[in-house]
Amino acid sequence: MSADFSAVDLAVGHATDERGATGLTVIRGVKGGLRGAACVFGRATGTRELDALDPTHQAGRVDAVLLTGGSAYGLDAAAGVMRWMEERHRGFEIGPGVVPIVPAAVIFDLGPLGDFKARPTPDMAYAACESARTTNIAEGSVGAGTGATVGKAAGPSSAMKGGLGCATRTAGEAVVCALAVVNALGDVRSADGRIIAGARGKNGEFLDSAKLLSHYSSAPKMGALTPQHTTLCVVATNMALERGELSQLARAAGAALFKRITPVGTSFDGDVVFALCNPDGERGTLMPLELLATAALEEAIERGVRTARGRDGIPGLADGK
Repeated sequence: MSADFSAVDLAVGHATDERGATGLTVIRGVKGGLRGAACVFGRATGTRELDALDPTHQAGRVDAVLLTGGSAYGLDAAAGVMRWMEERHRGFEIGPGVVPIVPAAVIFDLGPLGDFKARPTPDMAYAACESARTTNIAEGSVGAGTGATVGKAAGPSSAMKGGLGCATRTAGEAVVCALAVVNALGDVRSADGRIIAGARGKNGEFLDSAKLLSHYSSAPKMGALTPQHTTLCVVATNMALERGELSQLARAAGAALFKRITPVGTSFDGDVVFALCNPDGERGTLMPLELLATAALEEAIERGVRTARGRDGIPGLADGK
């Protein structure tokens, strides 16, 4: 069952280019702005307006988060989110108008499964805002997960299909929803530590990317692992937190990355975790929310590969392979 984002006052919209094997996902407030933060774990990021999520930044709010394919080219799609927001007078109030605050982050999906020239566009982002919903969120090879792959330590031909997953955790009145776009260099593991999607050998066996890359003499050359890998995540709660607390929530939720993806946060990944909340919600307590966010994000990462369908010779778990 897909996560119910209505509990955290968020709507999620996808736009998918099946032929080009790329797409984008917009996470926006249902009625208004959000309080947000982010934590960067990878060292090969592609981002826009991430500074607006710093606890000391003047803006103090965000209007949406954009997760997109197309590498750095995909950042242009944020203009479509801004247009949708401006038409509804949603954004940072400045004189006669508003400036929507739309942090964005990208995955690299140029070419492996589709057309290198295919990139998400502002019109796609506008459509995703318009069609965004709070329930029955599509998962798998959709939106920003359309062209995602995982387990690329032995090269693209040994990879498996990645995708987008969602999950929810609750405790009393507290709710945390998580969304993950899984396009990792490393392998994805189940809760008990088994590799369920990742780099495969000639007979389809899992190679264990962490072990493969740790053998210096036989590891792929650095040039073969160019920055083409990223897992992008959002955790959101119905409980009100201050921006500094949201920054801690994003960092704490990152534990899910290190448990479920091996290796992760490398020099070739652009991993980012966003944390969002409704500033008008009931005041929250950080520690329980950190644990809920980590658990929800773990499940979202796993669902991102379990619901993904293969293409062009790269198998996906949803195909039963």
